[in-house]
Amino acid sequence: MMPNWAAQILLGMIGFSGGVAIAGGLFSFIIGLGVISEFADRTRTGDKVLLYEECVALGGIFGNIFFLYRLNIPGGMVLLPIFGLCAGIFVGCWSMALAEILNIFPIFVRRVKILKGIPWLIAGIAFGKGIGAVIFYANRW
Repeated sequence: MMPNWAAQILLGMIGFSGGVAIAGGLFSFIIGLGVISEFADRTRTGDKVLLYEECVALGGIFGNIFFLYRLNIPGGMVLLPIFGLCAGIFVGCWSMALAEILNIFPIFVRRVKILKGIPWLIAGIAFGKGIGAVIFYANRW
């Protein structure tokens, strides 16, 4: 039998190793989708790609720390909507990049025969997701 302290250290090492593997896979998936390079390309700030990648990695690290240790977001109710907006933008861009990689929209447009209003369709999807999130959090489901 292993002493209790040794078992705790072993469990900590296993948990940390698993977290590093999962986080590395997630961030390589984000970079592989081209979300960051696409942002840099569209904003003409290609020289700052490394800064963007570091910000995404630090956001993931701090997000995990806040979640794991159940820390409160400094600034309370004032900064919470800003954090929610940034998190929503991140998830929305990630899902749109995945849809773009899989060529979802060109296939959908050809099948449904939509000729005009594609930007309105995308804006409607985003607006609907936003309204759904507001209703979800307003009702505290």
